[in-house]
Amino acid sequence: MATYQLYRNTTLGVTLQDTLDEMISQGQLTELAASKVLSEFDRSINVALDKRINKKVQFSGKLSTYRFCDNVWTLVLKDFSVKESNNPGGHATNTTTSQIPKADKVKIVACDGKSALQS
Repeated sequence: MATYQLYRNTTLGVTLQDTLDEMISQGQLTELAASKVLSEFDRSINVALDKRINKKVQFSGKLSTYRFCDNVWTLVLKDFSVKESNNPGGHATNTTTSQIPKADKVKIVACDGKSALQS
């Protein structure tokens, strides 16, 4: 599985980077060690999302722009909305769905069959 640095922009990733920067500035950690920690974070988060997340959702929106470069799709959608199933198996049925709040604009980056949402 290829690893991507997309999740470094999440709250968890930014907090980790801030902590590592602080540890480097205090002499508690070398830059090489911090780099290895971030690489392990990238690998671990990709494995965790691939193995542990199995929920299915439906999303809709108006496609604003799209790009395919270096085997990476980037889609920008406007008036974005998502519906998730409350069904534990994640299969689409006529069960009750919960509505996730809408977003004016969402960027989807899909790499190697995996994707990440950025709003």
